[in-house]
Amino acid sequence: MKKIKVTDLLIFIISAELVGALSALFSGGSFKEYYASLIKPPIAPPSWVFPVAWVLLYALMGTAAYLVHIFGKDQRELGLKLYVLQLFINFLWSPVFFGTKCFPAAVVIAAVLLLTVFLTTVVFFKNDDTAGALFVPYVLWSAYGLYLSVGFLILN
Repeated sequence: MKKIKVTDLLIFIISAELVGALSALFSGGSFKEYYASLIKPPIAPPSWVFPVAWVLLYALMGTAAYLVHIFGKDQRELGLKLYVLQLFINFLWSPVFFGTKCFPAAVVIAAVLLLTVFLTTVVFFKNDDTAGALFVPYVLWSAYGLYLSVGFLILN
């Protein structure tokens, strides 16, 4: 049985966290002020929820990918390719929403992200139950993100 290497696990987690940090960097900043200026759909969270949620989600994503990397069996390579693809799509959303303020494009990205995250989750479950389970909160958050994106498009 393969052994978990803490250093390798941390590399996966930090890599995922860096995607979020780079996405924020390319978004142009002033998230709080811009978010405050928008008409919000029902059950939109306060702005402080987003960075907290994303830090946790990126840690879960990195951990899940690491588990697939070391314990993966069925479609391991496909799972890791989907993982990288969803990270790239994830990276795009903030610069489009906050940087370009193009809500229709943000909705499309959110929809594609949800689909890709769902597919990644399915393949992760085929590789390792824990990895799949770690992606479930991300599926739920992505669905919520699509709801919010559509709400912002309609209301603003």
